[in-house]
Amino acid sequence: MTPRDHPEEAAALCEVCHRFGARQWCLATSGNFSIRVDPAHCLITQSGRDKSRLAIDDLMVCTIDGRSVDATLTQSAETALHACLYQHDETIAAVLHTHSVSTTVMSRSADSRIAIRGFEMQKAFRGITTHESEISIPVFDNSQDMTALVSRLEERLSQDADGVPGFLIRGHGLYAWGESLEEATRHLEGFEFLMACALREMCG
Repeated sequence: MTPRDHPEEAAALCEVCHRFGARQWCLATSGNFSIRVDPAHCLITQSGRDKSRLAIDDLMVCTIDGRSVDATLTQSAETALHACLYQHDETIAAVLHTHSVSTTVMSRSADSRIAIRGFEMQKAFRGITTHESEISIPVFDNSQDMTALVSRLEERLSQDADGVPGFLIRGHGLYAWGESLEEATRHLEGFEFLMACALREMCG
């Protein structure tokens, strides 16, 4: 199995990468993006690829437990985080990870969570119908130990099943997901907007 066996999903994922690359949310080949293609597999960006110019051959197929179908390709170390989310919830269809300035700086300003309230953009997230609600975005300490990060994510998912569809890694960036690529994109754009607003408020 290769990405060319799933041309529609591959083209849609490349378009999202181009959009976020153009916004400078994944500079210097950072970030990783995936889409589920069947119950057992996902397409994911290969490590070290420029997202603003991503092509179908810059994608790879991985199993839902994070193993590459083609061992000759270089997968991101963070594939394990995507796999954790897909295994946790079979309705998750796409996982998107960016390294924007706003989310990176905000992730360094918080303890374990960032609370956001009073913004109309909160309604970008499924199930939220009013700006009067509060959303709480988890922040995990960064680590090169993916096993440790996955363990923290699993704990958060088990304790906060109805939480927002995203989290921050300190000094690193943002993860967001959804039940379709379109929903995951909306969620990520919503988080990015809110983090940019919070950063401006924090800086005066």
